Amino acid sequence: MKASYDYIIIGSGFGGSVSALRLAQKGYSVLVIEKGKWFNPEDFPKTNWNLKKWLWEPRARLFGFFKMTYLNHVTILSGVGVGGGSLTYANTLPVPKKEFFNSGSWASLYDWEEALKPHYQEAYRMLGAEVNPYLGPADEAIKDIAKDLGREQNFSPTKVAVHFGDPGKDVGDPYFNGQGPDRKGCTHCGACMTGCRFNAKNTLDKNYLYFAQKLGVEILAEREVYDVVPLDRGTGSTGYEVSFKCSTRRGKKESLIAGGVIFAGGVLGTVPLLLKLKAKGSLPNLSDMVGRNIRTNNESLLVVTSTERNEKDYTKGVAIGSILDVDENSHLEPVKYGQGSSFFRFLSMPFVHHKWLVFRLLGVVGIALTKPVRLFKTIFNPRYSESTVIMLFMQTLDSTLQLKRGSITQLKTAPESGSRPSGLIPEASNLAKALGNKIKAIPYANIADVLLGTPTTAHVLGGAVMGKNETEGVIDKENRVFGYENIMICDGAMISANPGVNPSLSITAISELAMSRIPDKESVLD
Repeated sequence: MKASYDYIIIGSGFGGSVSALRLAQKGYSVLVIEKGKWFNPEDFPKTNWNLKKWLWEPRARLFGFFKMTYLNHVTILSGVGVGGGSLTYANTLPVPKKEFFNSGSWASLYDWEEALKPHYQEAYRMLGAEVNPYLGPADEAIKDIAKDLGREQNFSPTKVAVHFGDPGKDVGDPYFNGQGPDRKGCTHCGACMTGCRFNAKNTLDKNYLYFAQKLGVEILAEREVYDVVPLDRGTGSTGYEVSFKCSTRRGKKESLIAGGVIFAGGVLGTVPLLLKLKAKGSLPNLSDMVGRNIRTNNESLLVVTSTERNEKDYTKGVAIGSILDVDENSHLEPVKYGQGSSFFRFLSMPFVHHKWLVFRLLGVVGIALTKPVRLFKTIFNPRYSESTVIMLFMQTLDSTLQLKRGSITQLKTAPESGSRPSGLIPEASNLAKALGNKIKAIPYANIADVLLGTPTTAHVLGGAVMGKNETEGVIDKENRVFGYENIMICDGAMISANPGVNPSLSITAISELAMSRIPDKESVLD
C-alpha cells in the first residue's frame, strides 16, 4: 500500500465496486477496504451447513459471507466479502416501477427516472444480465398461482446476472470482448445464495472489481474501518485520515491518508460507522438524519415445505427465476437454495397469521394437533431443501424505521413513519396458504418473525438518504455528504424511497450516475 490515495472506498459491494472502477478510469488512485474475505469459486460451501465458510459471525470465529442481524423490529440478511452482497444475492436485477422515482426524500431533487435510464442499461451490461431461460418446479408453482389469480400475464422470468450458455461448459469471457475472466455455463443447481461454485454467477469480482484492479485499484480485504478524521479538523478540504484494523484476527491498527472517502459498506456497515463517527466527534458535522428513513422493502419471507411424495426438486433453476406482480404495489418471487442446504429449518417455526402472539402460538399448537403427520414430515424431511419454496413478498407501500446505537446491544431500531414494518402481511399469508394447499405444505417463518411479529428482509435500505439540505437528508442529489468535502455515500444507505423490488440494480445505476459527475483527475489538476 501507498501512504496516501486520492480516494479510499469503504466496502466493495455494488456501490463500492462501481466507484472503484469509474474513479480509476478518471485517473485517481484508489484503495478499497473490505471487512470480509476474498472468495474464489472453490472457497464457497456446498451447503449452508458449512457454517465456517457460509456464515459471518466473527465472535464465533465464523468468517463466511452471509450475515444475519437480529434487531428489535427486523431481522436483516446481508453479505460480507470482496464483492459484497453479490456473493450471496439471488442475481435478480429488476428496474423499479415509476413510484420509486417519484416518492421519498429524493423525489423533488431530480428527474430520476429519466436521468437513470442510461445508467440502468450500463449496469445491465456490466453485470452481464440475461433473461432466465429455465423455469424450475418452484417457478412453475408460482405460475400456477398466477393463473389462479387471473394474473398469468403478470408472471415473467427474471433478468439475472448469470451466464447460461452450455451448462457446465467453460467459455472465454462472453461479456467484454474477451477482456474479462472466463465463465462456465449455469448448471441450474439453485445454489446461487451459498456462493456459485461453478463460475457462472456474475459477481462483482468478475466485472467492476476485475477491471478496477487492472487499472491499479488496490483491494485490502479482512480490514474494518473504525475512524475517519478530517486532516484540517474541519470540513476535510485537505483530506482525511482513515484508520482500520484486522477483522478476522488480532493485528495492529493502521492509518492511511485519502483525499476523499466513499462509504459503501451497505446499510449495516455505513450507517453504524457514521453514527459512531458523529457521536465520538470525528465527523461532528454529519446530519442528524443519519440512521433515519430505514426501509425494509415491506417484505415478508415465508417458507413452504412440501410433504408430497414425488420427484419434484424445487432447488432446480437459479435462486430466483421468476417474478409475479400480484398487484400494483406487490411482487412475489420464489426463492430456492441448493440441494442439502437445510440449515434454515432450525431457525423457523409454523406461521399463523394473527395480530396477537398468544393466538399465533395457539395456532401452532392447533397445527400440531390437527396435522401432526404433515408437521412431522415437514420438520424431518430428508429432502428438505429439494421440497422447499421460500416465498419472497415485497411491496412498494412505505414505512420507515430509525437505526440507533444501543446501550445494551450495538444497534437498535425505533418506528419512525407509516405503519411499523411487520412480518404479518395478509396478502403474503394468503399466497403462502394457496401454495401450501397446492403442494401439501405448512407455511413457516423465521422464529423471530412468529414470536415478535417482525419481518425478515434481505433488502434493508436507507439511513443516509438524499435531501435538499442537512435537515432533510445526509447527502445531496450527487451523493455528497452535507458538511464535508469529498465524502460520498454509494450503497443501499443512499436509497431514499421504497423500490419494492430487489435493489441491487438501482444501487449500481445510482452509483454510476454519481461517479459520472466526478471530473477527471487531469481536469481537476488543471
